[in-house]
Amino acid sequence: MSHTHHAVFESLLVSAALTLATLVYVRGLVRTRRVAPDTIEPWRAISFLLGLSFIWLAMASPIAALDHELLTVHMVQHLLLMTLAPPLIWLGAPMKTRLQGLPQGSVRVARSCFRSTALQRLGRAIAQPTVCWLAAAGTLVGWHVPAAFMLGMRSEVWHGIEQASFLGAGLLFWWPVVWSNSMASNRSGWSILLYLFLATLPCDILSGFLVFCDRVVYPVYFSSGHMLGFSALEDQQCAGALMWTCVTVVYLMAGTIFTARLLLPDRSRQYWLVKSGPQLGTAAQTTPRTMEVV
Repeated sequence: MSHTHHAVFESLLVSAALTLATLVYVRGLVRTRRVAPDTIEPWRAISFLLGLSFIWLAMASPIAALDHELLTVHMVQHLLLMTLAPPLIWLGAPMKTRLQGLPQGSVRVARSCFRSTALQRLGRAIAQPTVCWLAAAGTLVGWHVPAAFMLGMRSEVWHGIEQASFLGAGLLFWWPVVWSNSMASNRSGWSILLYLFLATLPCDILSGFLVFCDRVVYPVYFSSGHMLGFSALEDQQCAGALMWTCVTVVYLMAGTIFTARLLLPDRSRQYWLVKSGPQLGTAAQTTPRTMEVV
């Protein structure tokens, strides 16, 4: 299969998967709000759908096809999948509607699977902030090692694995951040600020290297069409600067929100949490540091 045909097939497959996810979410949202109208605010649905739109933009849009021409476009894909889409998806409270949106015949099977001891233990293990941080940092740094990066550029299969791993690592990374937004503990809030700060370090090191390196790190872009009049080195510098700026702004925004919440008086904080908490499900609010699914 040629690169063009494979790209079209991948685009159709991703679009179909995202359409299905949208239909399941909307169905679950409608059924949930029919029973409890104030359970999920409308803005959460907008957040979830915007997150899915970012995934489509990164993986299935015409822009995505330019990632072999410009490193900057490749970096945009990574940022959409790892930094922007995941927090928007979690803020959409998908855990609240996960079973309501499924066909009735599938609910019993899904509920049985979700309640299995093995899955619960796995959820507790992978939801640990340390694990989430290491997964995100390892994915970011690992796929930007030239050998791994070139593997993803030469192989469509590995390119798909690369994108899926960025999205998965992003969802893992942002889970403790959004989850802790529902907790009233000062200790939890301050630890998340440290978590966000430490997460900027590998991003800063990598982006700084791309910006200030005096040679092209990924030779594949030597043979690109140099779109927008960029040389390969200028493209690399632009990609690094974009990563540096985007990550800094997003993490700073998250940190500012947490700091503002932590500085609220206890009574005001409790009211704010009730009105604005992530509402990711009962287990997420009652079981510390877990990714339980029932």
